[in-house]
Amino acid sequence: MNVAYLPSPSQGVVHLGPVPLRGYAFCIIIGVAVAVRLGSRRWVARGGAGHTVGDIAVWAVPFGLLGGRLYHVITDHQLYFDPGRDPWNALRIWQGGLGIWGAIALGAVGAWIGCRRRGVPLPAYADAIAPGIALAQACGRWGNWFNQELYGRATTLPWGLHIHKVNPDGTVTDGIFQPTFLYESLWCVGVALLVLWADHRFTLGHGRAFALYVAAYTVGRAWIEYLRIDEAHHVLGLRLNDWTSLVVFLAAVAYLVVVGRRRPGREEPGTVDPAAAAEASPAGDAATEGDATSSLSRPF
Repeated sequence: MNVAYLPSPSQGVVHLGPVPLRGYAFCIIIGVAVAVRLGSRRWVARGGAGHTVGDIAVWAVPFGLLGGRLYHVITDHQLYFDPGRDPWNALRIWQGGLGIWGAIALGAVGAWIGCRRRGVPLPAYADAIAPGIALAQACGRWGNWFNQELYGRATTLPWGLHIHKVNPDGTVTDGIFQPTFLYESLWCVGVALLVLWADHRFTLGHGRAFALYVAAYTVGRAWIEYLRIDEAHHVLGLRLNDWTSLVVFLAAVAYLVVVGRRRPGREEPGTVDPAAAAEASPAGDAATEGDATSSLSRPF
């Protein structure tokens, strides 16, 4: 019997009149705010304009949410489309279910669109936002705590997570389990600190800080997947996300090595953001207004 354990919330939503306030959504919103805040500070330190990161995030965040949901629904399609399941649940994102791989992949597409419209190189933007993304993931994982989902194996550890919920099939889950959401949240904080340190120590640029974030995250994710017991597809004895982690890790390490040899160092300050140069000019205010107006009709 566990003497101590981490409690789970009795509910993941509070109603303010007719308006539902969902813990899962708040965790995502807080994560986005943290990522934009830190990313903006890092971008300005690289010679960019303070509003650029937020402007590009307007494209990246919706694409990332869509990609995360698509990845989850595709890889766990049995939860929505097997006999007896409700396919409309695939649209209920507030109930949980975002795959980080899809979020990063499609979020990168959105960021690429935003960068093209602002005249900003995507690798430089990715480097600035990388530790913020890790912290956003750390915040977002607490949404799983509110929803009582994605926990690990049963445990007697004093930091085990108490789960008590009614499953879709009517059965009840009640016990103490590995708090994998907490492990991943702490790991993501460590990844963010690692990227901040390495970026300062080795002057990473041209996308290498982002590649380091990806490589470091996948290492912890592979271990956490080993602990999880939620339903998942298996390939050759491993969960699908373990294979994805391995492939992404190898790609990120290859990028670090190849780009590190071809383009060592970092982009020159002040060369990554046309908006910063415009703001620094005597006609900066007029130039900024013109850029904001023309960007609406600028091709991708």
